Amino acid sequence: MFRAAVAIVLTLTVLFSFNTQSHAGKYNKVLSVGDDAPKWKELPASDGSSYGPEKFRDRQVLVIVFTCNSCPYSVDYEDRLVAFSKKYCGPKGKVGLVAINVNKIEADRLPAMKVRADLKKFGFPYLFDESQKIARDFGALRTPQFFVLDSKRRVVYMGTMDDSSNATRVKKKHVENAVDALLNGKEIKVSETPPIGCLIRLERKRR
Repeated sequence: MFRAAVAIVLTLTVLFSFNTQSHAGKYNKVLSVGDDAPKWKELPASDGSSYGPEKFRDRQVLVIVFTCNSCPYSVDYEDRLVAFSKKYCGPKGKVGLVAINVNKIEADRLPAMKVRADLKKFGFPYLFDESQKIARDFGALRTPQFFVLDSKRRVVYMGTMDDSSNATRVKKKHVENAVDALLNGKEIKVSETPPIGCLIRLERKRR
């Protein structure tokens, strides 16, 4: 009977684990929805300052987007990022937005990021991580790729900003919907979508 009881417990454990994770991490090999977001050390930004997670501790929601200068998908989303920032992230806003670039080609390095941020008048920090560690920690693979974090800095949404790279064809604003749900204490109906965009230029690790 003891062996039978152990077998039942193990079976239930496996089933419970499967059921609780079957809808999370479908498109991300590192993070699942509900995980604590990785922390990072202060990173240099295009505005000359440095930013770590603590700079956003007064924000109820934090949106992180991995992006760059050289990807046409990222360029297509720049105006949408600016509009999102104006809508949610003012001085008295409850939402923080931070863009992060880890590509190391010249077109994506900090000097070029500064030019781009000034040109597009980014109203949010645009960070550079030469080590690429933050992208690996988040399991980010494409640009632009979004992560929405709640007040406890748990991942509640990850994937695309919306359902079309063409701004005129957008019908579902996934990031805005997740943010609105958090701000209003409602359930997030879509918590994960497959990221679409250019592959992040992650360097191969030497063994």
